Amino acid sequence: DLFDQPINLADYKGRWLLLSFYRFSACAHCNLRVHQLITQYPEYHQRGLDMLAIFESPKANLLQYVGKQDAPFPIVGDTEARLYDLYGVETSEEKVKATMADASTMDRVKAAAEAGFALTKEEGSNFNRMPADFLIDPEGVIREVFYSEIVGQHLHLETVDQYLKAQ
Repeated sequence: DLFDQPINLADYKGRWLLLSFYRFSACAHCNLRVHQLITQYPEYHQRGLDMLAIFESPKANLLQYVGKQDAPFPIVGDTEARLYDLYGVETSEEKVKATMADASTMDRVKAAAEAGFALTKEEGSNFNRMPADFLIDPEGVIREVFYSEIVGQHLHLETVDQYLKAQ
């Protein structure tokens, strides 16, 4: 992870896990989502949910951008996109363009800016990477998969709540 701690999905067995793939560490939309998850983390963690955030960024960039948020869950840099490939997380120029045409995009950009996350270009980043989320149950079974159609979309937290309530 960001602090050189080893990560193994087997260590999460017995708890729910929200495995989230983000674009790059300077992405305003991504940082806003991490901020929202940090806010929810104490409650979710108490209810049996852990979180793991994957970014297609090098450690130096992670520390400069998303690392400033001091997340209580691990943040992992996957500069070679091996995990992205393993989970089928796509790169799509068409979907990034569709994001720009989506009416809710400016609302998300404004919300990110108000939370302190300005639109920032990250040199060498994969600008066309799309976010994805996987909700994994305590037995290690993927229960929900969410591949975003536009930048800034993620698995709804209401869906996470439904699974946690049902356990």
